[in-house]
Amino acid sequence: MQNDPNTKENLRKLLDKIKDVKIAMMTTVDDDGTLRSRPMKNQQAEADGDIWFFTGYESGKSHEIKHDAHVNLSYANPDDNLYVSISGKAQLLRDQQKINELWSSDMKAWFPEGKEDKNIGLIRVRIDKAEYWDTPSNTMVTLFGMAKAAITGEPAKGGENKKINL
Repeated sequence: MQNDPNTKENLRKLLDKIKDVKIAMMTTVDDDGTLRSRPMKNQQAEADGDIWFFTGYESGKSHEIKHDAHVNLSYANPDDNLYVSISGKAQLLRDQQKINELWSSDMKAWFPEGKEDKNIGLIRVRIDKAEYWDTPSNTMVTLFGMAKAAITGEPAKGGENKKINL
């Protein structure tokens, strides 16, 4: 990560926006170049820009990450008009200390043998770039703004849109 204080502040703001969004769509690249997305439960987002997920160590996405580490994480909270896209590089790990730290009882649905399941793994995504769109007003206010823009010909005033490079 850059040492620019604005970069650190922008990253903090980004992580604050996604902290309550429990599921991300993770997109990986298959061997033939096809993009594949699947829902993944956020486990932890760290201040340095690392985001953690549990995975089956022998899963398709694990194979895809070993072949091409580039991933995209998409977050959406339509009720709050929040949308986030994160590009980064993923790493597949077997780190028992981190597994123990992140483990919660609901993970037993995917890993019935618990924290010592032979197929348990972690994906760490290091953020390279991100962009978010955040319109804090409710849907009616947004629709009113769009209607007003259509009538007056002036652009609709959206919320905040920010690109972040780490």
